[in-house]
Amino acid sequence: MDHPGIPVAQATVLTLSPSRWTVLDSLVCGAVAGAVAKTAIAPLDRTKIIFQVSSNRFSAKEALRLLYCTYLKDGFLSLWRGNSATMVRVVPYAAIQFCSHDQYKSILGAHYGFQGKALPPLPRFLAGSLAGTTATMLTYPLDMVRARMAVTAREMYSNILHVFVRISQEEGLRTLYRGFIPTILGVIPYAGITFFTYESLKKLHTEKTRRAQPYPHERLAFGACAGMIGQSASYPLDVVRRRMQTAGVTGGACYGTVLGTLRHIVTTEGVVRGLYKGLSMNWVKGPIAVGVSFSTFDLAHDMLSRFRRAGHFPH
Repeated sequence: MDHPGIPVAQATVLTLSPSRWTVLDSLVCGAVAGAVAKTAIAPLDRTKIIFQVSSNRFSAKEALRLLYCTYLKDGFLSLWRGNSATMVRVVPYAAIQFCSHDQYKSILGAHYGFQGKALPPLPRFLAGSLAGTTATMLTYPLDMVRARMAVTAREMYSNILHVFVRISQEEGLRTLYRGFIPTILGVIPYAGITFFTYESLKKLHTEKTRRAQPYPHERLAFGACAGMIGQSASYPLDVVRRRMQTAGVTGGACYGTVLGTLRHIVTTEGVVRGLYKGLSMNWVKGPIAVGVSFSTFDLAHDMLSRFRRAGHFPH
């Protein structure tokens, strides 16, 4: 319906603006939510990485002891060491992943004849896997830097740029992609299962309740389930990539290949204690991260909407 007194072309632009702003708002709010959630669980994440790259046995007691000793030795802020690199990675990763996921869903939907409808299981899994792979390929060096900063003392790497410079000079540029293969092998099932589970639960919820959208606490539960299932399925490869990423500073000469790393971990530490070390901490921090992420997303989205209604942003 044309707006009175407004040319047709201009009316078309005004009609399209809300959807354009909705996409932009979602990208911005998603990036902010991811950053806040990662910051909230950073001490737990750092502790998990330290156990993943060592041969020490993991337990809740030992994890708490490590957190306390780190606090006593290096101070409270040291618990967030490496989080700056995480922040640099989280923002582009979230934006690329969600944007590419929408694109892949559109492409696969058109190919399978489900344009604008819920995808069947296999394309639903493929869209998530491809989105995770795309985001990982473009941001992997930042994940490598984050892992190095998490397991080293402040004296070794002073900041993100220093990590890049030292690795490039002392170990070569190829080192920035060390552990890339197990990462991709892990991302394929993780991203695929996570997106697949979340969207399947939403679809099942709609069919059972006849409500178009779930309530916030239901989204929280769906996201937590999706994250836990995805992490559990891909966790061994996460341990392998951490060992390979940090081999240059932890002295892990046997961590040169995926199979070699897997064989060494299983032989020296066992399957459960080695390949699944720290998984229980992921089950703790996962729901926390999802809760913080959803809350932050809703708050940021409401704030942007209020600012726009107040005229602070163009419509």
